[in-house]
Amino acid sequence: MLQMASRMGVLGTETAFEVLARANALAAQGRSIINLGIGQPDFPTPEHIVEAGRKALADGHHGYTPANGIPALRQAVAADLWRRHKVEVSPNHVLVVPGGKVTMFFAIMMFGEPGAEIMYPNPGFPIYESVIKFSGATPVPMPLYESAGFSFSADEVLEKITPRTRLMIINSPANPTGGTVPRAEFDKLVAGLERHPQVAIMSDEIYGEILYDGAEHVSLLSYPSLRDRVILLDGWSKTYAMTGWRMGYGVWPEALFPHAERLAINCHSCVNASAQYAGIAALEGPREPVERMVRAFAERRTFIVAELNKLPGIRCVQPGGAFYAFPNIAGTGLNARGFQSELLDREGVATIAGTSFGAYGEDYIRFSYANSLEAIAEAIDRIRRFLGNLPAASRN
Repeated sequence: MLQMASRMGVLGTETAFEVLARANALAAQGRSIINLGIGQPDFPTPEHIVEAGRKALADGHHGYTPANGIPALRQAVAADLWRRHKVEVSPNHVLVVPGGKVTMFFAIMMFGEPGAEIMYPNPGFPIYESVIKFSGATPVPMPLYESAGFSFSADEVLEKITPRTRLMIINSPANPTGGTVPRAEFDKLVAGLERHPQVAIMSDEIYGEILYDGAEHVSLLSYPSLRDRVILLDGWSKTYAMTGWRMGYGVWPEALFPHAERLAINCHSCVNASAQYAGIAALEGPREPVERMVRAFAERRTFIVAELNKLPGIRCVQPGGAFYAFPNIAGTGLNARGFQSELLDREGVATIAGTSFGAYGEDYIRFSYANSLEAIAEAIDRIRRFLGNLPAASRN
C-alpha cells in the first residue's frame, strides 16, 4: 500500500467546488438549479483585456517570463496601488503568481511549522485554516461578529497574540461575510501590533474594489509602521472577472521577497505569458467595465438582503463589500449543513454552509449574488417555499 505523508490527512478543501459539482450533477439529471454558491463574477472578462491576451499570443509571447512577472506588469501593479491607496510600492517587491491562493500558500508555508501559531479570520476563506494545519502550525481563530457587520474586535485579536504567533491573516472586504473592517478598528490593531514586532501580517485585499454605500477599503500597506512585515494579497480574478486567467500578485517586504520568489521558482516557474499582458490591459485600461459590474452587484445586494430579511427565521446584515450575503438562519431550526443540503436537494438552490468557513460559521449560510436579479428572485421564491414546507418542529 502506498504511504503518503501524514500531513495530507489534514489538508482540507473548498466546499464551493464540491457544491458546484453536486449542483452540476443534479442539472445533468434535468433538475433546474440556481447556483448562488460559487464565488466568481457572472460577467465576461472585458473585451479590451481579452484582446490584449489574444494580441500577446499573436505577437509571439509563448515562452517563459521572469519568475516574478514581466517588468511592465509589475510597474502597472505599482501604479495601480498608487492610484487606489497613494502608497509607493517598488515593482521589485511585486511577485506575480497564478491566482490569489498562491500568495496565501507561500505566506503560510513560510511562517508555519509545528509549535508556531497563525491567526486567521473565522468565519473566513476555508483555505486559510486548511493550509495552516498543513504547515504544521496551530490555527488561532479571530472571530468575526455579525453585530459588528462581521468585523473583528482589535482588542480581542491583540489579546490572542502569544510569543508563538508568527503570522496574522486579515481579509477586508471579506469572504464569506462581505464584511469590511472600519478604519478605527484597523488603527487600534496597528497600534497594538507595534508591541509585537515578531508578527507578520498577510492582508488579503482581493475584493478591495468591490464596495458599497461609501464603505472604505483600508489597505494595510498604508500604515508605515507595518510596511516591513505586511504581505499584500491581491489580483485580477474578482475585480476584472478574470477567475479563469489565474492571475494574482503579492507585494512582499524586501526581506521576504527573495524567499517568496524562490518558492515561485520551485513551484510554478512563472505565470502564463499572454495572461500577464492581459493583466496590464486590465490595470491600465478603462475603469467603466469594473464600475458597471460593481453597480450591478450593488443592485443585487440591495435586493437579496431585503428579500432574505422577509423570510421566516432568517436575518441578514448589509455586506459592505465583495458579492456575498451571509444571513443568520438559526431561526429556521436547521443547522448550516442541513440547510445547504436540503435546499439544494429539494429546491435546486445551491448555497454554501457557514461551517465550510470555520466553526464560527454555524447558523449562517453564504449566498453569492454573482448571478442575475431574475435568478436571485427565483431562488428567493424557492427558499420561501422550502421554509414553508419544513416540519413545524424545525421552525420552532
